[in-house]
Amino acid sequence: MDYSFIFDKCGDRKSRLGVIGATKGFGYTLLAQLTHIDRIDLRFASSRHPEECAEVLKELGYPEEKLVICESESDVRAAKEDAVIISANNDIAFSCGLTSIIECTGNTRIGCSIAKRALTSGLNVYMVSKETDSFAGPMLSRIAHENGTVYALVNGDQPRNLVDLISWARTLGLEIVCAGKSSEYDLLWDGDTKLFSYTDEHTHTEFVMPEMEQCWHYSDIETLKKRGELLKDYVAPISANFCEMNLVSNVMGMLPAKSLIECPILKPSELADVLVPVEDGGILTNTGVLQVFFDLRASDEASFGGGEFVVVKCANRKVWELLRAKGHVVSRSGKYACIYAPYHIMGVESPMSILLGDLLGIGGHADTRQVSVLSGVANCDLKAGTEFYVHGHHHDINGLDARLLAREPGMVIAPFYLLNGKKLVKDVKKGSPVMLDDVDLSNSIEYELYTQGLSL
Repeated sequence: MDYSFIFDKCGDRKSRLGVIGATKGFGYTLLAQLTHIDRIDLRFASSRHPEECAEVLKELGYPEEKLVICESESDVRAAKEDAVIISANNDIAFSCGLTSIIECTGNTRIGCSIAKRALTSGLNVYMVSKETDSFAGPMLSRIAHENGTVYALVNGDQPRNLVDLISWARTLGLEIVCAGKSSEYDLLWDGDTKLFSYTDEHTHTEFVMPEMEQCWHYSDIETLKKRGELLKDYVAPISANFCEMNLVSNVMGMLPAKSLIECPILKPSELADVLVPVEDGGILTNTGVLQVFFDLRASDEASFGGGEFVVVKCANRKVWELLRAKGHVVSRSGKYACIYAPYHIMGVESPMSILLGDLLGIGGHADTRQVSVLSGVANCDLKAGTEFYVHGHHHDINGLDARLLAREPGMVIAPFYLLNGKKLVKDVKKGSPVMLDDVDLSNSIEYELYTQGLSL
């Protein structure tokens, strides 16, 4: 798509954006990139620490004279029209003349209340907080449709990037067997030194692992079992991975693969041989499904970058043999191929979603439904009175293991992130999922949006 061409048709229209949950993580990368985007004016930035937010904005190149800390609507009215309003009070965002907000807090209660109010007030909403979208996305999408606004996931995070890749493949008439992403961090091995390493943002592991040589080259499913046993300490299920597939499932109507609980350890070159039906030598017992894998690579190879992929059927063998010769990933059988985008570059990429939504009305999915439910299974006996909170880089909840399930009629399992900030009113035994009536959901806008979404 020639983006410059389609946006040229929008004249001098611009987005006036409010960032809810600015300055850290995803919000920081977005604020940095916005300084390079002529068609988006940052008008509002919320932060629990306004002075700190102002310092970050100055560091990123926003003119100091335009930064105004406001506590009330009267403060906003006194500010200049081109000022960047900074506040700890999210409510005054609605007095700033915005066209849209992008929600980055990760706080489900804030995300639900701000998004609903914005969508019914004529503002588009771009949802970064995947925890909120996992259970409220269907109803927020419907609210947007009913109010002529856009509710959309954002490019730069894997769910929207994968939605775009899937829709691209479907538009081209490609039959998708499997779609998904790689997990966030890679498993590296050096064939010369036999040195294994695993690095994320917070830890670094490195030691000699000569045993990897026995399962470095893929032969069959036994190779996966050997890798899984050898690297079991580094491939535990990650809540955030399940959540991201939950979002894609609800938007695109795809179910999680049954093998999702045990994400395979693969090189990108092996995806079209493994993420295919069992009868063709793969691990899938159903097709058209979502899967995550852990990226195994040599220490001098490029990373998959937590990127996205689709495995498709090769409708014409001659076509795909031609493409194999050009270096594309085609299975040994010639029946399947993998197409992938090895990146998700956070807020650096997100302005594209904002421009598509604000200027062209593109990005919303009014047909989003709760196709799958991310449940929380107790990993120990939990007593009534236990309070749940999301924490850490992988968005975990103490005492619970995340499991992504196909939604079934009458399902009363409590969505994993709906539990954030909630308290048990009943004991829950180890191995049991937390049910809706196990927790206090009174005065919960999150529960309200979830149940309304179930009726769609």
